Amino acid sequence: MADIFDKIERNRGPIGQYSKGVHGYFTFPKLEGELGNKMIFRGKECLVWSLNNYLGLANHPEVREADAKAAEQYGLAYPMGARMMTGQTSEHEKLENELAEFMGMEDCILLNFGYQGMVSAIDCLVDRSDIIVYDSEAHACILDGMRLHTGKRFVFQHNDMESFDKQMKNATRLAEQTGGGILVITEGVFGMAGDQGKLKEIIEFRKSGKYDFRLFVDDAHGFGTLGKTGQGAGEAQGVQDEIDVLFGTFAKSMSSIGGFICAKESIIEFFRYNMRSQMFAKALPITITIGARKRLELLRTRPELKDKLWEIADALQSGFKNAGFDIGATNSPVTPVFMKGNLAEATNLTFDLRENYNIFCSIVIYPVVPKDVIMLRIIPTAAHTLEDVNYTIETFKTLKEKLDSGAYKADELAAVEVDRKK
Repeated sequence: MADIFDKIERNRGPIGQYSKGVHGYFTFPKLEGELGNKMIFRGKECLVWSLNNYLGLANHPEVREADAKAAEQYGLAYPMGARMMTGQTSEHEKLENELAEFMGMEDCILLNFGYQGMVSAIDCLVDRSDIIVYDSEAHACILDGMRLHTGKRFVFQHNDMESFDKQMKNATRLAEQTGGGILVITEGVFGMAGDQGKLKEIIEFRKSGKYDFRLFVDDAHGFGTLGKTGQGAGEAQGVQDEIDVLFGTFAKSMSSIGGFICAKESIIEFFRYNMRSQMFAKALPITITIGARKRLELLRTRPELKDKLWEIADALQSGFKNAGFDIGATNSPVTPVFMKGNLAEATNLTFDLRENYNIFCSIVIYPVVPKDVIMLRIIPTAAHTLEDVNYTIETFKTLKEKLDSGAYKADELAAVEVDRKK
């Protein structure tokens, strides 16, 4: 018999294998100071493009005041227990009602954590006779939710409607044998590359009568950033009322923690009494709930916040395009910048960017993107300025020249001295 720990020592995982050389710098970095466009990294001020603080609400004075007052009145313990037992409050109910109204849907259920909620919601919706059809670029929380599914699942190539059609044929054929239904899962905005899911095209398959299915959309990055009112990708594509189950999170536009699901009243009622992650876990602290209500109020009543986000995003994306950079097919604020290079070049480039140009953005490498591709993921926010945009584009031009000239070539990853104990 093997020792399970021996296996762990032999295989640290695709990213974990590099942990000794990258921990504390490329992975698990510490950004300190006030949340905003500039923060402190390793003792120096950096221009930060890595926070999902889309509307700049993290340090909005009204948000800080609401959070502080709620914490002073209730602390972080209240309510104690899961909502079904002792964790229900009128503030939780008010937030659910306000979210449902804002999203134009019948009802809403709060989630303690977005990731955990998505995993549990998928498990709750389907049984072994049902079939799931999902996009190949689906977020990890969706993939983990499907691991709990004991039935069959089919994956279609990312945003490829021919592939979707093919997999729906397979799913329909199997569903006729099992007597189950089909759940299609995709995203409103794909968080790595920034392109919107093809919700309208998927829904057309159902409206035409070709296939029968229910649609579950993870719109974590679209909520608050897309659509006339900020409802998300469904509103932007004119199909909000065709989405059956809509997931959103407080961790992006609302700069908080937790999430929600909107759907018909009967579906939400089913979730309340069957979604294990909410039935058996402590309710969201009331301080977070009250803070989320203030954030939703600002999201709803201050359209200038979204306008400022898009002013920055449009300037950033057009600036990169005009400078000849590949930013993929993004049609959301998420801005990926693709370059060619191996892992060592990626770390050297990122080290140069942070240490010599004081810009902090996330580096994405294989297996998230193909081998020999470097993706620098930039998240614009309403807290950024046009000066930030211009400096970043000019800096990236310099980096690209260095990369192309071979300045970052190396046999090993960039070596960075980091005190792992601090």
